[in-house]
Amino acid sequence: MSVAILTSQNVLLEYDPASLGDRILAAIIDYAVFVGWFILTLAVPEQLGISRGGFYTVLVLMPLLLYDLLCEWFLNGRSVGKLAMNIRVVMLDGSQPTFGAYLIRWLFRIIESAAFIGGIVPVITIAASGKGQRLGDIAAGTTVVKLKPAVTLDEILIQPAPENYAVHFPDVRLLSDRDITIVREILRRGDEGGLIRTADKIKAVTGIQTNVPNRAFLETVIKDYEFITIQ
Repeated sequence: MSVAILTSQNVLLEYDPASLGDRILAAIIDYAVFVGWFILTLAVPEQLGISRGGFYTVLVLMPLLLYDLLCEWFLNGRSVGKLAMNIRVVMLDGSQPTFGAYLIRWLFRIIESAAFIGGIVPVITIAASGKGQRLGDIAAGTTVVKLKPAVTLDEILIQPAPENYAVHFPDVRLLSDRDITIVREILRRGDEGGLIRTADKIKAVTGIQTNVPNRAFLETVIKDYEFITIQ
């Protein structure tokens, strides 16, 4: 089951939710980071005979406590484990998660950790939610999705326009760079339904009227936009 995310331009994008296995493996990698940090900051000083007071212990443990919150905030919804598994946190409405959303997810980890009923709570909610959401995700309005490879020109078969290129749809100047990024993503996915919805939305925003097939129309929109904006 895919997760449908409506962008601010009312374009529907579909992502595959991260599987339970993906999230468990990401968590295991993150725990490996914890172990590495522990060895580096606690075990090594002990072997070297360096004294550790209460302040030092708190200083060492705080990064572990705040690990998920800080990583997701500074790494755009990803921890080291999520980076390795190519997954990240997104808002269900398509917007960028706020610090408040990350904070809510982090707070719910208290009852979702392995120390609470063996960590079974997030396993059950992720499996049952239908959108890959644990309790923290449900409360924050987020989910975790699989990331796709970056869009390239080769993937959408669009080459740079020649200098004598003739613009077909001048009204594409009404679009934004973000709109064009979304069009590229829709073209890369190749979903016919997405092509239809996106083409209809572009026509509604720009007032363009054409009978050109949807894929050809969207490819031309990108060429026209790139030619106009670099002039």
